[in-house]
Amino acid sequence: MDRFLSSATNRIDAKGRVSVPAGFRSIVQARGYAELYLLRSLDTASMDVGGPDLLDAFERRIAEEDPFLQTADDMSFLYYGDGAFLKLDQDGRITMTDFIREHTGITTEAAFVGRGHYFQIWEPGRLAEYSAQVRERLKALKQRQSQSRQAGESE
Repeated sequence: MDRFLSSATNRIDAKGRVSVPAGFRSIVQARGYAELYLLRSLDTASMDVGGPDLLDAFERRIAEEDPFLQTADDMSFLYYGDGAFLKLDQDGRITMTDFIREHTGITTEAAFVGRGHYFQIWEPGRLAEYSAQVRERLKALKQRQSQSRQAGESE
């Protein structure tokens, strides 16, 4: 499988390092990433993490915009100013820098969650809250769709 899938929570060691889950490391290795691209998520207190292809996708999106409009400038500011590169050490760990900690609220543990072509890093409590919100939103959507179908069938 070549997608970031599942989730895990790992403790941060005394030197501020945390192990990236083995499944995620195997994808990083299979894709040949020498370094990871990290971006502060725009709408959650998490970090979006992927390889150079994630940054390439953002750059393609910027290129679609009129370079003279504010949107292109804002996107450039976000993708470059709120982004950084990081490397896995030989033991598959990354360092929880201030850049990461300040945005996420991470202190002693980091939660990793797969998002398909990238993964996110969260403070575990915030991830649990967000996960509950996502489930509730999708449950409500499923109920509305089911009610709409039933109403359509009874007409």
